[in-house]
Amino acid sequence: MSEPFHFYEPRDGHRLPHDPFNAIVGPRPIGWISSCNAEGAFNLAPYSFFNAFNYTPPIVGFSSVGYKDTVRNIEQTGEFAWNLVTRDLAEAMNQTSAPAAPDVSEFDLAGLTPVASRLIKVPRVAESHVSFECRCTQIIQLQRADGEKVPSWLILGEVVAVHIAESLLDGGVYDTARAGHVLRGGGPADYFSVGPGELFRMGRPG
Repeated sequence: MSEPFHFYEPRDGHRLPHDPFNAIVGPRPIGWISSCNAEGAFNLAPYSFFNAFNYTPPIVGFSSVGYKDTVRNIEQTGEFAWNLVTRDLAEAMNQTSAPAAPDVSEFDLAGLTPVASRLIKVPRVAESHVSFECRCTQIIQLQRADGEKVPSWLILGEVVAVHIAESLLDGGVYDTARAGHVLRGGGPADYFSVGPGELFRMGRPG
C-alpha cells in the first residue's frame, strides 16, 4: 500500500504548524556574510539561504529576504566575505542575527574580531577557520513564475581569495568533519553540526 502524502500548494498555505520548506531543503550551509558600506562601517550577518554555484571560477551566493544592510553595502562596494560557522562560533553567529542600526557593528555585539582581507576592503572574522573573499558578480531581485517581483535579493559573488586554517588540512585535503561545520535546519531554532560520525564515502560510477 502506498504511503499517504500531505499535499499543498504554497500559494494557499501549508496547513502545518511550521513551514516545512526550510526543513526539506536542508540542512544548509550558513552564509555568515561580512560587508561594509561606502563609509567603511562594518556589518556581519548570517543568511540561511546560502550555497556554492560554480567551480571555475568559484561562485557562491546567498539570498536576503528583505532589502537589508548587507545588500545595500554590497551594492555600494561590490565586495563581501563569507566566514565559516563552526560549533565553537555558533553562539556568536546567533548574536549577529540580532536587529541593529546600520551604524552598529555586529562584530562588536558578538565580541568578534574584524581582520583585514588580502584582496578586498571588507574584513573577515578572525575567529572563523575558513573565509572567502568575494567580489559581487550579480544582484538579482527574485520574482514569481508570473514575473511579479518579490522582496528578496539573490547576491552572487566570485571567490577571489580563500583562507583555510592549516589544522583543517589533512595531507592537503580539507577535512569537513574535523572542522565541525554548523548547518541551518528547518525549525525556528534548529541547527545541525557535522562530525566524523556522519561521514560516509561513495565513489562515482565509471
